[in-house]
Amino acid sequence: MNRIVTDISGRECHIYNATQADHLLVQPVDEHDLKVLNQEVDTIRSLTDKSFSLVAFMIKDWNRELTPWQAPPVFGRTPFGDGAQATLDYIVDQLLTEIIQKEVHIILGGYSLAGLFSLWAGYQTDKFEGIVAASPSVWFPKWIDYASGNFPLAKSVYLSLGDKEERVKNPVMAQVGNAIRRQHQLLNNQVDNTILEWNPGNHFVDSEKRTAKGFAWVLNQQK
Repeated sequence: MNRIVTDISGRECHIYNATQADHLLVQPVDEHDLKVLNQEVDTIRSLTDKSFSLVAFMIKDWNRELTPWQAPPVFGRTPFGDGAQATLDYIVDQLLTEIIQKEVHIILGGYSLAGLFSLWAGYQTDKFEGIVAASPSVWFPKWIDYASGNFPLAKSVYLSLGDKEERVKNPVMAQVGNAIRRQHQLLNNQVDNTILEWNPGNHFVDSEKRTAKGFAWVLNQQK
């Protein structure tokens, strides 16, 4: 069941609710993600027997709201902002307090820049037991330097990438393959459960399936 609500800040949220669910999946989304959320939820259900609710909240300014520090444009003319902290504060201080009515295990995840945001959030708070970073933008300037000098607080971290994503002409984004391998290497020594899964195709293929596989994998790590 998909229920659409507008929270007190005016942000649109889509809630897929299982009343007695033990796990809450939280996902920042854009318009494209919304179009395939039903398929994503169905895929998660096909890959796990764990009960879960999913709340997807809209991101209006992708480049500003999901990145932890400012950076110049990598493609197009839109620079990156430093709005990740405000987005994380919204999740922890507002969204979760409005949604949660009982003790649940919370998993944060997303695709592309939302995957990078989820990774970053996992270093900031222990609120999330698991992190899903599906095709995350770990090419983001200075990200691997940050990950190398900090310690994640989540117990489980899922990483994935398309096997053609590093084959791009943009020299910054072409570093995504080396960056995801380094990220996984770091996590292997830091968290209880982690995996790097390679999917066929480039960045624009099967985003809902890739994200669903990540959520299901983390759910299946929960005892």
